Amino acid sequence: MCSTFAKGLAAVGLACLLVVGLAALPAAEDPPRFSAWSEPVNLGAWPNGPNGPLSEWFQFTSKDGLSLYFTADFEELDNWDIYVSQRASVEDPWGPPQKLGPEINTPYIEGGPSISADGHSLYFASNRPGGFGSTDIYVSRRHNKRDNFGWQTPQNLGSGVNTTYNEASPEIFEDDEGTGMTTLYFESNRPEGPGPYDDIYGCGNDIWASTLQPDETFGPAVLVEELNTKSRDMMPSIRRDGLEIFFTSNRPGGLGARDLWVSTRPSTSDPWSKPVNLGPPVNQPGREEGPSLSWDGTELYFCAIRSDSGGYLDLYVSTRTKMTGRDKQ
Repeated sequence: MCSTFAKGLAAVGLACLLVVGLAALPAAEDPPRFSAWSEPVNLGAWPNGPNGPLSEWFQFTSKDGLSLYFTADFEELDNWDIYVSQRASVEDPWGPPQKLGPEINTPYIEGGPSISADGHSLYFASNRPGGFGSTDIYVSRRHNKRDNFGWQTPQNLGSGVNTTYNEASPEIFEDDEGTGMTTLYFESNRPEGPGPYDDIYGCGNDIWASTLQPDETFGPAVLVEELNTKSRDMMPSIRRDGLEIFFTSNRPGGLGARDLWVSTRPSTSDPWSKPVNLGPPVNQPGREEGPSLSWDGTELYFCAIRSDSGGYLDLYVSTRTKMTGRDKQ
C-alpha cells in the first residue's frame, strides 16, 4: 500500500511530500537500557527482615515498591503460605513478614504470588480442593490496593490455564501501549511441553502463556516456544513494557544447579530472543531461582542458597541503573 501511494505522488510530481511527511513522524522511543547487575544483597533475617529459618521464595514487589509478597514455610517444612513484608519508603529496609489471612492461606499449599498493575488482583498457585488437580492458579481481588490484608475469596482461573498437572508461578502482563492484550505467563509440567520426565517432579516444567478474552476468562494456554528446552524452564517474570523476561532454568551452560536467564524482544509483537545466562554476580555455582523484577526494572529479586543464607533458600536483591541518553552513546 505504501509503495502504491508513493508512485501516485510521483506521478503528480509530489513525491517530496512523502519524504517530508515521514520526517515529521515522531521517532519511536528507544527501549530502556540498563547498567550491569550489582552484587546481590540478602534482604535480612526476621523479625527485622523477610528471611526466616527455613525457606523463602516466589517473591513479588508491588508497583509502589512498598510491599514484598513471597512464599515461605516458616511454620512447617513443605507447608507453603504467602506472606508480605512492608516498608515505609523504597529507601527503607523490609519489615518483618506477616502472613496473609485465611482467605488466601489454607491448610494446603499457597505460593507464587504476583499482583496486577492496578494493584487490585493477586494471582497465586494452590493445591486446595476444588481445582483441576495438583496445583492450579487462582486470582483474588481487593477494593483497596493499599490494604495487604483485604483480599477476597480466590477464584480458579479455569480450564484455559489449569489442567490436571501443576500450574504455578503466574505473572500478568498488560500490554496497554502495544497489542492491547493481557497475557498470563506461568509454568506447567503438562506433558505437551519439551521438558523430559523425571521421577521427582514428573514432566519437566515449561513456560506457557494464556491471553485474557473479551469475556474476562483466560483462553487456551500456548507454549512459549523460544524460552523452553528439554530442561526445566520455569518461574517467568516480565518487565512492565514486555520487552524483557527473566526465568529460572537448569539448562546446559549455567553456573550452578539452577540459574537465572533473560530474553528480550524489540516489541511485544516480536518473538523472544535466544535466552542468555545472567552470569555473575547474580548467578553463582550454587542455586538461584524465582526472579522477580521491580516495576521500574531496576531491582531483581530472587532466592538463592549462599554462604550468608540464614535458612535453606533466602531472598536477595540485585540492582541496576537505568542509563540516560548520554550513557547510551
